[in-house]
Amino acid sequence: MITQAAKFGIRSVETKAELQMFLDVPVRIYKNDPHWVPPIQSSIEKQFEPTNSFLEYGKLQQFIAVSQEAEPQTLGRIVAAVNQRLIKRENQNVGLFGFFECVEDFAIAQALLDAACKWLREQGMNVARGPIDLSTHNNCFFLVDGFDTPPIIMMPYNPPYYPKFMEEDGWQKAKDAYAYNLPLDKPLSEEFEKGYRIACKSGVNFRPVNTKKNEFEQDATSIYHLFNRAFANNWSSTQRTLAEFMEEAKDLRDLIDPDIFKIAEYNGEMVGFFMGLPDYNIPLKHVNGKLNWLGIIKFLWYRRQIDKARVIAICSLPEYRQKMLPLALIYLGMQGGTQKNKPYKRAELSWVYEDNLPSRKLIEATGAKIYKTYRIYEKIL
Repeated sequence: MITQAAKFGIRSVETKAELQMFLDVPVRIYKNDPHWVPPIQSSIEKQFEPTNSFLEYGKLQQFIAVSQEAEPQTLGRIVAAVNQRLIKRENQNVGLFGFFECVEDFAIAQALLDAACKWLREQGMNVARGPIDLSTHNNCFFLVDGFDTPPIIMMPYNPPYYPKFMEEDGWQKAKDAYAYNLPLDKPLSEEFEKGYRIACKSGVNFRPVNTKKNEFEQDATSIYHLFNRAFANNWSSTQRTLAEFMEEAKDLRDLIDPDIFKIAEYNGEMVGFFMGLPDYNIPLKHVNGKLNWLGIIKFLWYRRQIDKARVIAICSLPEYRQKMLPLALIYLGMQGGTQKNKPYKRAELSWVYEDNLPSRKLIEATGAKIYKTYRIYEKIL
């Protein structure tokens, strides 16, 4: 633990050496944390390249906290960002902070947050919100409850002292979200199978997502348009371009298990989907953030230990909810994941905002229970 008497300075990231210092911070923070899963470093670095499409509609500035010693050490990091799409949608000058990591020293955390807020004020922002890594389509939230188990794929994780730092620095809760845990040793209630029969009788057809290249791209394009229609009003969210979405989708194609990724169609048009993914955090924990040849070998070896899945989205167009489509999709997704040849012992359904009562009611009907809570904060600048 760094004492508050330690001398340090905050500097903006301008050089390749400083960028590497920025990227290396999490290794220092989590080196003794048994639950931490190192992110693929190249995927983080990619977000700060000039080719990142975010820079077409936004700007950002990275900061690092560095000890003032003979051999300087990086003690923390943060990114301040302005997303013009979000400003236009919310009609207010809201800025973002993200990529926050810090040793257990409030003075350092406060200095990082102050640097981000100062930069945001200089850009004309009057509200700061975070943690959001440029967009809610990326990593966002601080975990505030549920530190006793590792994070599942594409979910955030942080030390328990981060939320305490935010409160001590005067940040207010903006919104909470929940992750639900669903053991798969018990069948769903009969209403889900009944919903599936009703949907089928209404003319809805179901199939697994396609994983072959051309067919996958067609499915991903349909999912993109459906996602935008169904989730257009999500809080603090902005619509991605098709190119942005497809870039992310291509990275997931080889990770898909079609048995837990179901598509619903009506008259040949996609009207819903159930998006589940195996918990690849289990093998990723062993590759140390690098998918080089050794990392790939480790990934392939440890992927055999996967026994969990994450349900990322249950999507249905509103007009098909009366046809019991959400119930049908859950029924099929859970059936696919509990076949005899499947390894899944539990599923996480995440994340869902605290005030999204219809989705929470649907999830809780499966028997799932809240086991992790996440929070986004705001502060008036």
